[in-house]
Amino acid sequence: MAGTAENNGGGRGSRWRIAAWAAAALILLLPLFAMEVTDQVVWDVADFAAFGALLVGAGVTYELAARKTGNTAYRAAVGVALAAAFILVWVNGAVGVIGTERDNANLMYGGVLAIGTTGAIIARFQPDGMVRALFATALAQALVAVIALIAGLGSTGPSWPWDILILTGFFAALWLISAWLFRKAAREQVPAGAAP
Repeated sequence: MAGTAENNGGGRGSRWRIAAWAAAALILLLPLFAMEVTDQVVWDVADFAAFGALLVGAGVTYELAARKTGNTAYRAAVGVALAAAFILVWVNGAVGVIGTERDNANLMYGGVLAIGTTGAIIARFQPDGMVRALFATALAQALVAVIALIAGLGSTGPSWPWDILILTGFFAALWLISAWLFRKAAREQVPAGAAP
């Protein structure tokens, strides 16, 4: 019966998969379009390669997670966490969160991602453990902002400290939304030995 349920959703899932990869290709083309309309965006082959690698990495990771379970909340949680990680890396590489992209203080966000990744591995990607991993990631995100504000890092920018505060709130919210979705997925799991 489980195979029937999976096969019935296979066509729909396949369409979503194709749409997601098409959207990733369009996102990759956005900087190319921006280069045609403004002088503010100047990318070379290395920039496109790095951006493409990020997109493919996020996409493949999501594909692997989607194959792990048919639970919609789990899939959504993975999608939100991957989107947060992708955007954090992209923003940090493009303009930087603390000061500019050349500011070494931005390397602290690598620690945020390391905490999330390590937590996910320790949790073996199980929903209950992922909740804790994502809460820890949100806490690490906030801690980086506190360190930056106390130390005055990136304070030469015209919108300091608002840029740090707004982006920290945005990313912490994404990590917490992902944690909430993982909690929902954990509650939806059928306990071993229980009737389906």
